[in-house]
Amino acid sequence: MSPAPLPEIADFVTFLSKERNDSPHTVKAYARDMADFAAFCTRYYAGGWSFAGVDRLAIRGWLGAMQQRGLGKRSAARALSALRTFYRFLHTTRGLEVNPAKAARTPKLERTLPALLDRAEVEQVFAEAERRAAAGGFTEARDLAMLELFYSTGIRLAELAGLNEPDVDLVSDQVKVRGKGKKERLVPVGSHAGRALRRYYRRRDALGAGLAGTLDRRAVFVGRRGRRLSPRGVQLAIKRLLGALTRGPAPICGRYKSCWVTLRSRPRRCILIRLWND
Repeated sequence: MSPAPLPEIADFVTFLSKERNDSPHTVKAYARDMADFAAFCTRYYAGGWSFAGVDRLAIRGWLGAMQQRGLGKRSAARALSALRTFYRFLHTTRGLEVNPAKAARTPKLERTLPALLDRAEVEQVFAEAERRAAAGGFTEARDLAMLELFYSTGIRLAELAGLNEPDVDLVSDQVKVRGKGKKERLVPVGSHAGRALRRYYRRRDALGAGLAGTLDRRAVFVGRRGRRLSPRGVQLAIKRLLGALTRGPAPICGRYKSCWVTLRSRPRRCILIRLWND
């Protein structure tokens, strides 16, 4: 059983969630980073310590400990950003004058270009997804619907996984999306995505009839057991479809990759898939 968070950290997490309206993923990551920092300081100072007494050497040691555990530079940079935000919070709410994280050097991140799918490869992915949906059942229809919705709207992975039934309006061909900061926006849905969603809904209803009431009626995309599909589940489903490419599913490796392509044969905008890896 993990120890209860320090009061300062608990108040900080509440601030992120309730006042800043950060996404649940951001709140969870920052809370984890601050708990890790507090645990490191307890070991580093061998007992009693305070946030006001933390120095730059302790922060440097914390970053070094993360590197020794095998965490990447991007994770370390996010943790340092969380610590800086935490100390700004302490300054605002508790009058703490010091911010030792301000002088710490952010790990230099490697910048890579996103992988690209050319026109033939995108046509290959959609043809394979449509073939599987026509010959298969619930899972194949769902995967095609997710692919089409990604392509049609350009919404984020977490936004798609978090869609609820009332958010999708196939009469007016639009979807209500809750993005970062819990901000809502309406996004148009193309005809291909609309048809794929209707076919998926029929398969989902048939699945629900045999699940004895365990189907999550609120979620748009669910797994075979009727529960809401997680972001990781969405990633794996799209990865299976990208596996149809002759060069393999390279476009979704790394933290995230964006696939941009223009298809004159399909009346869609030139945005495809954005997948984030945790």
